[in-house]
Amino acid sequence: MSEDGTQGLTVIAFIGSVFSPYYAWDTSRDPFAHCAVNVVLYGEGRNSFCMTERGAKSLSRDARSIRIGPSAMAWDGTSLTIRLDEVTAPIPSPVRGTITVRPGGITQAPQTLDAAGRHRWWPMAPASPVTVALSEPAVNWSGTAYFDTNHGDEPLEDAFSRWTWCRADLKPGAAILYDVVRRDGTTQNLTLRFDADGTAREIAPPVAAELPKTGFWRMPRPTRSDDGRASVVRTFEDTPFYARSLLSSTLCGRPVNPVHESLSLDRFKNPLVRLMLPFRMPRPFGG
Repeated sequence: MSEDGTQGLTVIAFIGSVFSPYYAWDTSRDPFAHCAVNVVLYGEGRNSFCMTERGAKSLSRDARSIRIGPSAMAWDGTSLTIRLDEVTAPIPSPVRGTITVRPGGITQAPQTLDAAGRHRWWPMAPASPVTVALSEPAVNWSGTAYFDTNHGDEPLEDAFSRWTWCRADLKPGAAILYDVVRRDGTTQNLTLRFDADGTAREIAPPVAAELPKTGFWRMPRPTRSDDGRASVVRTFEDTPFYARSLLSSTLCGRPVNPVHESLSLDRFKNPLVRLMLPFRMPRPFGG
């Protein structure tokens, strides 16, 4: 997110694209056959969304880098450099440029999200300086980034019914709330706070706060805050199974503007929803 909060960017590299309809329909369940770089650029005008799926021949990786099609990420020991060359969908337009993330420290270990340990989430660098320099569209800004990794041994919809996640920049450091409803009905509510160098700090669990459902798809988006109050500043994404929003609330005794995500795996596994996804997630013929 930019320093003034008016622009944001999300980049996710997938090996085994968990939201891919092609992956769900593939009986071989080969994750290397379903790779993608998801890019979402938020600004004061129209959002830009890219998620072109590619096959195993488009993937190369080693201990410090990964390339999926024309886009790549590389770690040099101090910085993560992301070079983007993607195309939006359903209306094609280029998204090209470089993002540089400079973590001040790395957190100690991943968290397990399910009782069996099949799904791991590691918020590696919850608050890191970032520089965005895109040539297409012409976007340049600096701000604070969040960097994590996820690993799973089964489809998300097999383990979870829904979850919400939000991250608030505390300047320095960050607070993260991750509330999971598992397929068996059990829950897990993570309340985490980290300094800028990755050091974990204790935080009193915030209390439940209700937010209005999204305007079109009516996605629920509950959250938590110190005083049980929160409001929506802007809805970034309103889809049949996923919502991303900018909130106003209070965490750790401070007024904050968290980025909030709400995911319904019950909705996602609906066959009609999956038939809609290729319009936003194209896969080139033979790719």
